[in-house]
Amino acid sequence: MSRGRRRNGMRLAAHASGFTLVEVLVALLVMAVMAGMAWQGVDGIVRSRDASQVQLERTLRLNTVIAQWDQDMAAIQDSAVVPQALTCDGANVRLTRRTPTGLQVVAWSVRPAPDGSAAWVRWAGPAVTTTGALQDSWLRSLQLQDDDPANVRTLTGLTGWQVYFFQGTAWANCQSTGDLTPPVPAPPASGASAPAIAAARIALPKGVRVVLSFAPGSGQVGDLTRDTLLGP
Repeated sequence: MSRGRRRNGMRLAAHASGFTLVEVLVALLVMAVMAGMAWQGVDGIVRSRDASQVQLERTLRLNTVIAQWDQDMAAIQDSAVVPQALTCDGANVRLTRRTPTGLQVVAWSVRPAPDGSAAWVRWAGPAVTTTGALQDSWLRSLQLQDDDPANVRTLTGLTGWQVYFFQGTAWANCQSTGDLTPPVPAPPASGASAPAIAAARIALPKGVRVVLSFAPGSGQVGDLTRDTLLGP
């Protein structure tokens, strides 16, 4: 074989073992498309995971707050020191509850939130063991302000709430008149010839229903209704 033919054969072999510029560009394009598709898939998985995590946290928080509401209702204690063990004026639900260290006044209300919606707020006074301290805590619960440092925003994204008491055989608005308990004689004062008669008190309802209305975009849909049984 002549020297010229050997050179041509080497050139043809080198050309056959390499890639043209068009082939390289096509390969890069295919790789870019595949990388973009892979990135979209990963991004979708991450977004779905984040959304699921946010919804899980909202659900856990809601369950925790409802559990606290149920605990407060289950621990209601009538001390006969404050006007009522459980009252509702439409804007606030106020109660006295027993704790391991004494009696405590708790107030639940719906108040404006910074985002323009409303928040379910819980206020809790200190646990006390004296009549005067319990009365002072009750009076303070009647004068709560939105910026009170003891207020805890348990839930946000609400538009309002409604509270009902189960009285007799039906649910009624919490502001309706309940059953009266028989008057109980108070201990005789010093030098008194007969015990004074205490005023009649409203009997505790058999159950409490709270209806929370959630705003659009809050992560919850529609209304949440929770019924809590009181006492045996």
